Amino acid sequence: MSILIVGGAGVIGGDAALHFRSAGEDVTIAGRKQPQAGPMTAFPFVALDYIANDVPASVLGRFDTVVFAAGNDVRHQPKGSGDEHWQRANSQGVPRFAAAAKSAGVTTFVNVGSYYPQAAPHLVDLDPYIRSRRDADDGVRALNDGTFRAISVNAPVVVGPLPGVPSRPLRACVGYAEGRLDVPVCAPPGGTNYITTTSLTQAIDGAIKRGVGGTPYLVGDENWTYQQYFGAFFEALGKPAPPVIDQEHPLLPDSAIYGGRGSHISYEPPSAETALLGYRRDDVRRIINEAVAQYRT
Repeated sequence: MSILIVGGAGVIGGDAALHFRSAGEDVTIAGRKQPQAGPMTAFPFVALDYIANDVPASVLGRFDTVVFAAGNDVRHQPKGSGDEHWQRANSQGVPRFAAAAKSAGVTTFVNVGSYYPQAAPHLVDLDPYIRSRRDADDGVRALNDGTFRAISVNAPVVVGPLPGVPSRPLRACVGYAEGRLDVPVCAPPGGTNYITTTSLTQAIDGAIKRGVGGTPYLVGDENWTYQQYFGAFFEALGKPAPPVIDQEHPLLPDSAIYGGRGSHISYEPPSAETALLGYRRDDVRRIINEAVAQYRT
């Protein structure tokens, strides 16, 4: 299999790239900037900006499979831009890129999307970012036909490092649990679903090998409260979980809780789909324990 992973320098795309290379696949990563350090520098690289629609068919035509792991979220929104960014980047940009891949001869396209439109559909009409993720998912899958298998793997909060690259979020959580950060020892109310990079990569692999074209697969692992999530770092250090206090948390600002502080976005992914994709469950604590062992002082 000749596979192009767009967003391959990031945590999700990079983990998938390392996995497929270890399985003997021909893997190329793509993005706006070529990695300058770490394990991703060993991969062939294609410079592209899918939002700018600058990808020639001659490049995409070299691959039979594309994994798109570059959808924009709050981390990627340019300073000063408004809701139009989500339209340009997600609603329009992702389906347009998938259409270009289809025209170039790509036969399988896996869009790594967001869980919100399926797990919390009531938020679609309330939040332009979530609406843009729904649009990207629908637009990609609408291209599915007998020559082009278009699938979405829609993931919740992803926990895990890119192997060989320090993880700032995990390192911050370990420092917080150790008491090295000037952060109140508490957790906001509410919770959500979490999945590890390992499990998500396995789901992407399963989607390529066994996924049904046109399907939006909602994947997920652990339904945890935010107290349970932060508490897992404390407990790995032999400390009790922090108390729940209804205030904004520096490591989890209200802007990152799309359902609103105190909301719970919990679900059980369909068992038949979990079996089809073949990804592991009950894996989040393993990643947290490994992070504590790596980053503790």
